[in-house]
Amino acid sequence: MKPPAHTPLIQVNQAARWFDVSSPWLDRVIHRRPRLQLKAVDGVSFHIDKGETLALVGESGCGKSTIARMLAGLYGLTQGSISFDGQPVQNMSRQQRQAMRRRLQMIFQDPYASLNPRWRVGRIIAEPLATHTRMSKEEQRNKVDELLLQVGLSPGDQSRYPHQFSGGQRQRISIARALALGPDFLVCDEPTSALDVSVQAQVLNLMKDLQRHLGLTYLFISHNLAVVHHVADRIGVMYLGRLVEVATRDELFATPRHPYTRMLLGAIPDLTGAGRTRVPVGGEVPNPLNPPSGCTFHPRCPHANERCRQEAPQMISYSHSQAACHALEEGRL
Repeated sequence: MKPPAHTPLIQVNQAARWFDVSSPWLDRVIHRRPRLQLKAVDGVSFHIDKGETLALVGESGCGKSTIARMLAGLYGLTQGSISFDGQPVQNMSRQQRQAMRRRLQMIFQDPYASLNPRWRVGRIIAEPLATHTRMSKEEQRNKVDELLLQVGLSPGDQSRYPHQFSGGQRQRISIARALALGPDFLVCDEPTSALDVSVQAQVLNLMKDLQRHLGLTYLFISHNLAVVHHVADRIGVMYLGRLVEVATRDELFATPRHPYTRMLLGAIPDLTGAGRTRVPVGGEVPNPLNPPSGCTFHPRCPHANERCRQEAPQMISYSHSQAACHALEEGRL
């Protein structure tokens, strides 16, 4: 994929993360089994501009959360590179990495598991301040008061424990903790999937308001296309560890190009009463330990031919999108 003319906040080039899932050495020797590599992310490239939201969507197991953890520094790279504000992360000094950690934070999927149940809320939110700043205890308390108000909670909540809050309130606490150091970039790994639908809307609106007021940049991971339509500026569609389409939100929903994107959008129930036929996503995701040759989507694609079975497609640019599909390239769609 061609890089943008300007310097984006995040630039990912051919990033891959493979996991060794082999049997123990002795078992492999006795049964003559080879090493097994799970290619969770396999050569992904994209960029995120300052102030925008890029959403990644796809079925479970496609590599979305692995990318989130790679960007947050929780997983290393098997190959490829990631640059933050023009600086390759691999080449950063220790001081530069510490500075980057202040500017990059993560909001996790499960607000019940991501907060320490033994700590009071004030200590949870103040933890980044205690670790990365020289604020006094009084300054930390004042800052936590500001953060709680910013996410729609009360300063009095500092003395309470996570179990005394609802799921939506816990996720607001997680957001407050992520904002403590004044970051530029938030990695949001399905931050609303564990919440009720009405609460999801409140948290999403809060995140959009914070982005507008603070100039935040988001990578938003989700499998819910309705959520993505609400928050995203651009959308990347992933399948089996690779990006198959990247487009602006309006372009992707109006004119999906890749057959997999069309299947995902076709599976959304029609609530307008227009009588649109619901098209289920056909087939099953192949075993990622033994992915299909060529285009990994070809066993489920109605437009696949021999080239699709033999040759992996490359990203090609169209008006406001890029897609990797031989059928699209050859005009067979």
